[in-house]
Amino acid sequence: MPRIDADLKLDFKDVLLRPKRSSLKSRSEKHRNHWRSFLGSHQHPEGLFQVDLERTFTFRNSKQTYSGIPIIVANMDTVGTFEMAVVMSQHAMFTAVHKHYSLDDWKRFAENHPECLQHIAVSSGSGQNDLEKMSRILEAVPQVKFICLDVANGYSEHFVEFVKLVRSKFPEHTIMAGNVVTGEMVEELILSGADIIKVGVGPGSVCTTRTKTGVGYPQLSAVIECADSAHGLKGHIISDGGCTCPGDVAKAFGAGADFVMLGGMFSGHTECAGEVIERNGQKLKLFYGMSSDTAMKKHAGGVAEYRASEGKTVEVPYKGDVENTILDILGGLRSTCTYVGAAKLKELSRRATFIRVTQQHNTVFC
Repeated sequence: MPRIDADLKLDFKDVLLRPKRSSLKSRSEKHRNHWRSFLGSHQHPEGLFQVDLERTFTFRNSKQTYSGIPIIVANMDTVGTFEMAVVMSQHAMFTAVHKHYSLDDWKRFAENHPECLQHIAVSSGSGQNDLEKMSRILEAVPQVKFICLDVANGYSEHFVEFVKLVRSKFPEHTIMAGNVVTGEMVEELILSGADIIKVGVGPGSVCTTRTKTGVGYPQLSAVIECADSAHGLKGHIISDGGCTCPGDVAKAFGAGADFVMLGGMFSGHTECAGEVIERNGQKLKLFYGMSSDTAMKKHAGGVAEYRASEGKTVEVPYKGDVENTILDILGGLRSTCTYVGAAKLKELSRRATFIRVTQQHNTVFC
């Protein structure tokens, strides 16, 4: 018999973070001892110290330790590019590089940008060809220690077995795996060898899974529930999809996400793949889901008969260099921390109280 789970499930649009009293002077104040050790006597231009957005994680299965700002560019071929990785690494941010670069592409990038390799992951599907190609890349570029195993449906038994296989072949690499939205599957993937679970089914801006299949889960509730399951096993999660603005990124971290993965927010930039299109005096760039007709025609010769396209293709305004978007996201995140009294990003989930709302913002001049 069909079953209805009547518990309330919420999305980012359904809540706001409640501000709290704080001793922080501004978004530019940071834990002083940390920055004295890091920067010596150099202070922020305003004479204050920035909110600390850097996190340090030690992963359950790989035992690897990673430090950086835990925002990840999605492994979509429009945004998960080497060009994006160069800029992101300058901010100690992460890029899940898409799986369609060749081995020679990887070798050239590693030779020209060795400083970026600690902040990127090799992406792979769950097929035999995917595994062989990923293995060749990791053998050729051993400095890369992150693997992103990405499938549309992380609930298949085949995917669980694939995670186990990759763990056995690469015992010291940190494995990201997904996507799922429920605690029991988070636990199974962690126990199968994954370190970081990608959480999100259908929330992406160019994902049509929910309309094509009726399957999904409101992202805020998915993150809260999956983070609880992962952290109980000393695992970690990525909130993947659903963020439309810096405030949503902050809500994802407040809900317990260790990392936040962004696609649409990083689309349309100089560092994204594809040419700038000029139409009616406006500059545009293509952005599409990896299960879209566009992606499957480009990489697989078309949509297989047994499945439907679960992504769409859009033209987004050309936004220039991604640097400005990065600074906007990080600035918003620091402001969130000061509003709730968190001196570090690490403290945000402990300081977060969400309130349900019926309206996010005033739309008079939108």
